[in-house]
Amino acid sequence: MSAPPRPRPAAPSGAAAPGGAPAGAPLVFPRVLTVGVIGAGRVGAVLGAALADAGHRVVAASGVSGASTARIALLLPEARNHCATSVAHAATDLLLIAVPDDALAGVVAGLAETGALRPGQLVAHTSGAHGLGVLAPAAAVGARPLALHPAMTFTGTPDDLGRLAGISYGVTAPAELRPFAARLVTDLGGVPEWVGEADRSLYHAALAHGANHLVTLVNEAADRLRDAGVAQPEKVLAPLLRAALENALRLGDDALTGPVSRGDAGTVRRHLERLAATAPESVVPYLALARRTADRAIAAGRLRPADAESLLDVLSGMHREVAA
Repeated sequence: MSAPPRPRPAAPSGAAAPGGAPAGAPLVFPRVLTVGVIGAGRVGAVLGAALADAGHRVVAASGVSGASTARIALLLPEARNHCATSVAHAATDLLLIAVPDDALAGVVAGLAETGALRPGQLVAHTSGAHGLGVLAPAAAVGARPLALHPAMTFTGTPDDLGRLAGISYGVTAPAELRPFAARLVTDLGGVPEWVGEADRSLYHAALAHGANHLVTLVNEAADRLRDAGVAQPEKVLAPLLRAALENALRLGDDALTGPVSRGDAGTVRRHLERLAATAPESVVPYLALARRTADRAIAAGRLRPADAESLLDVLSGMHREVAA
């Protein structure tokens, strides 16, 4: 299950311990952290296992559902399954909170109100949507706040551990915690990407737009291929989509191909007519993406505005029909 512990950089010499460092100075924490995980979902259990692989002591985790309990047993065998308050008490160095975005504020506030957090304790969350603001109740009692979001999709299985090497983490941290945050991300095998507090929502929107909507788009394409009589759409899509993704990441808008980027209004019209007859629920997303693709193709010089006129007329006409 676990990969061999990764070597970690040595702590800076001569630095003061937490609580004794001058204001604004980088803080130094124990080389081996005592860690607790609140929320043994797909993300929390895997990151906890990665921290254990890096040599840290994951002593407690919270999980209520059958799936969470199973993840703790499989991925965090040395951790005791406790309630959130007990996990916070046990996590003397680092408390990792990996709960849904909308539940995070309530969990943090509840832990602070019950006295489960202590001064100097690191309290990190894994939410991409939130920064340090949601950890204000923890900071108010002297805990040290850290936002640490892995830019990866998780299954909650041991297979995820092999995918962590080299991924980016969206990190928001006070200046004095940045060296520690960088060290922690290195322990996880990742690379820190520093995100400002005001930019967390935009950062998360970009990732959700790219990853989550990609899954929807791929499944939409697979469904329409099935409608067209293709028995195994994944075999048709796999090489095409892999090439499209690689080209997009490498070339940007220069990777655009297809009827929209060529201004083929007739082809797009036939697409829309067939979709309206077969899968009307796909018409609106097709229209939205086709229009955005046309805008990007024009801006990138891939499609001349004069050549786009007929195409844009088709898209606008269908949009009016749908609205009506």
